[in-house]
Amino acid sequence: MRASVLFEQGKPLSVEDVELEAPRVGEVLVRMTASGVCHSCLHAADGSWQGVPVPIVLGDEGAGVVEALGPGVAGLAPGDHVILSWAPTCGRCHFCVIGRPNLCERRQPGRGVLPDGTTRMALNGQAVYSYGHVATYASRTVVHESCAIRIDPAMPLDRAALIGCSVMTGVGAVINTAAVPPGASMVVFGVGGVGLNVIQGGALVAAHPIIAVDVVASKLEHARALGATHLVDASREDPVAAIRRLTGRGADFTFVAVGATRPVSQAIDALSPAGTCVLIGVPESGATLPLDMRPLVTGERVVRGSSYGSARTREDLPRLVSLYLAGKLRIDELINRRYGLDEANEAFRALAAGELARGLIVF
Repeated sequence: MRASVLFEQGKPLSVEDVELEAPRVGEVLVRMTASGVCHSCLHAADGSWQGVPVPIVLGDEGAGVVEALGPGVAGLAPGDHVILSWAPTCGRCHFCVIGRPNLCERRQPGRGVLPDGTTRMALNGQAVYSYGHVATYASRTVVHESCAIRIDPAMPLDRAALIGCSVMTGVGAVINTAAVPPGASMVVFGVGGVGLNVIQGGALVAAHPIIAVDVVASKLEHARALGATHLVDASREDPVAAIRRLTGRGADFTFVAVGATRPVSQAIDALSPAGTCVLIGVPESGATLPLDMRPLVTGERVVRGSSYGSARTREDLPRLVSLYLAGKLRIDELINRRYGLDEANEAFRALAAGELARGLIVF
């Protein structure tokens, strides 16, 4: 099968003919239809995140059609349309049992392998690693069965691909992690692919106001189109002062959907008493942040992380599909460029330059 392979961080990807082993016990083979272009893959490629095993096939956001099943797979069949989830679940560990499967202890983040600790890809006799347990920058991929979530075949698979990461991560941060109530004020720092979906999540739960903060004017206008009620250009004004002017006492909820530390400081400073700051974007390896602890304690403010929108993938991904089919979730508007597999490097360039809401690699 053809795949876009990263051989060295900081160097361009290369399209190669990669050997793909048949699925083993509890695994499925998926023919890819589309893959989103995600910032986490860019960070892995450019070296912002250290320790990424190479050679590796990137891609953690995609959708396709099941072609073959390994032994013991139940609930899936060849021909099923599936969204790929980068977070495998075992259903038996502590976090799966208590209803937080996105934290499953069987996950092996950063190692480039499937849950059993091995990979199914090879090139010239050398193992090729699998990014995010799914490796979606490939024409075909083998994944654990819990990573292939069956969906309504009426859902266009190219749009479904984005539900696998950016939509789930952004919308889920609002409805699952933060559980934002109707009428609560919320702010989104960074309105790229994930941040735009945080905006959408706020609109779904009737938050108000929904304030978008970014340094790129075109991104802010895109946020308005997807539900933001107010825009703050952080390159032209102090976002904390602007947020306090708009909300009075500060925001009930702030979300940081960019992997940088300065917006985190600003998002915390912009909170009202009893407010919650939700961190979504993952900064470069080793990034730290000094905090003035007193306002957190005296104002009972909360800072918390959100991984994959606190997803319960078997429930949440089909639910997001239903919202799209009902016209309540907007995905078409997120996609502003499409690429072939051999254009992955150009997609990363455009992403780094701030030109993409969401780019899509189609097969």
